[in-house]
Amino acid sequence: MDDEALLRLHEEAVRPEWIDFNGHMNLAFYVLAFDHATDRFLHHVHLGEAYLRRSECSVFILETHVVYAREMRLGDRMRFTTQLLDFDAKRLRFIHHMYHAEEGFLSAANELLGLHVDMRTRRSAPIPPEAAEALARLRARQAHLPAPPEAGRSIDLARRNAAGAAAARRDQ
Repeated sequence: MDDEALLRLHEEAVRPEWIDFNGHMNLAFYVLAFDHATDRFLHHVHLGEAYLRRSECSVFILETHVVYAREMRLGDRMRFTTQLLDFDAKRLRFIHHMYHAEEGFLSAANELLGLHVDMRTRRSAPIPPEAAEALARLRARQAHLPAPPEAGRSIDLARRNAAGAAAARRDQ
């Protein structure tokens, strides 16, 4: 999806130390690269590191799901898009897509659920008005975007096996 409403806040390249014995970017480093994109997103909605220092509140990630589509290799440039899927008084759900910056293919997607936390008590707390307003503006700007197919997925062998069995029957 190439829509102007998507945030484009982060780019970086695959580093040598991120390459595994298969000759491609190791899964742990996809998560690290997505975390860099998350830092940029949180800053964009007034919930980043400067906010933590000022308020003693932050966002903790409660859940994350990564879908891998195509491998990235040493030196490949990555570009990221971010879509806010939903938010409420204390939580935000968003998704990043990682693309090969030159070739344009989707490499991976990362859906996250974050919780706003008061660092003094380490308990959930309401998102402050400035950030809630930024989230509301972003959600309105992205309201016309469909939910990406990678959002809300779970790991399910039964569905894959059923689809694979149906495909095998068609191929016979």
